Amino acid sequence: MTVAVIDSVEALRDRVLEATAHGSTLRVAGRGTWLNAGRPTRSSESLSVRGLSGITEYVPGDLTLTAKAGTTLADIRDATSTHNQWLALDPHGIDQGTLGATIATASAGPLAATFGTPRDLVLGVEFIMGTGIVARGGGRVVKNVAGFDLTRLLTGSWGTLGIITEVTVRLHGRPEADESFAMRFDGADAVERVRRTLRRLPFTPFACEIVNAALATKLVGTPQITGLFRLGGNVEAVRAQRSALSELGDAREVGADIWQRLRECEPSLASVFRLSQLPSEIERTWNEATAATAACRGTLLHASPLRGVVRCIVPGDDGTFHSLHRAFSVPTTAKRIGERLPTELWSILPPMSTDIISTGIKRTFDPHGVLNADILGNAE
Repeated sequence: MTVAVIDSVEALRDRVLEATAHGSTLRVAGRGTWLNAGRPTRSSESLSVRGLSGITEYVPGDLTLTAKAGTTLADIRDATSTHNQWLALDPHGIDQGTLGATIATASAGPLAATFGTPRDLVLGVEFIMGTGIVARGGGRVVKNVAGFDLTRLLTGSWGTLGIITEVTVRLHGRPEADESFAMRFDGADAVERVRRTLRRLPFTPFACEIVNAALATKLVGTPQITGLFRLGGNVEAVRAQRSALSELGDAREVGADIWQRLRECEPSLASVFRLSQLPSEIERTWNEATAATAACRGTLLHASPLRGVVRCIVPGDDGTFHSLHRAFSVPTTAKRIGERLPTELWSILPPMSTDIISTGIKRTFDPHGVLNADILGNAE
């Protein structure tokens, strides 16, 4: 299908109105770097907002930045680094992904444990509803007027309620010291030991991920369950944090690029899903993820102990579908969330938005079912 690149809000609004008039549907995307994420979408036309790019306002003194939806995370990183600031969002994938897609999918990485998810960092959005109305939610300052929070509603809606065209985000100052360490563990209780230790300590690492032996081999060259820790603050604070973590074992310093390599570790055509429940159940979640993917050769696992999430990356091969089908038949106490899956497997996962409230909101914002139909299981 041909992808139309739209470079203005007006042109995008006109495409929505045309689709409404003709009873057609639109597949809305950013740069398409993760186009196969989410449920399959029926569409008559595919639109890309990558033509809507550029930073429209940056106020370093307020730690806020406003950019068009097609602006890449790399562009924002480069612009804010000159003021020793950063947008603390590290979604899985590459930095050529767009801000709009990151917010629309609410994609978050290891930094979310400390800095929050996109819903915590987005201050305001401009978007086009399925009716063609251009609307705004939130604002361009940290403190906004109370009311119905359209910003949080649009964040994570996968473009089913509106096409995000502009976003205002909260920034953070770069720390004086930002160091990363790897720590090897013996035993399947590693994730629980790390969680318990971090709960006791008087600080929270910028990021903490536990990776299985297969992923540790790719990242640090050691085929053993490994903890990755990112510590930040002033020099004295980081030194004290590293000392406190020593009760878990010997920490080896690793390059800062390890987090980018973790974000980009997914093989081509890999299937990705995650298991999630309370952080206090992280050991059970890890064991269930390990058991479910045991038949999937080369599976990469990484867990966020402070968030209760285990992400499963299954390399694509001839036996992937049948192995995953068996994996999905294994009972689990956790919530299973698909990210990238073969088309046939999406039907196994329950729809995410078929309750009365969700479908009512969908009808209000997109009454004709024009935007990203079925991507969250919407029945139109």
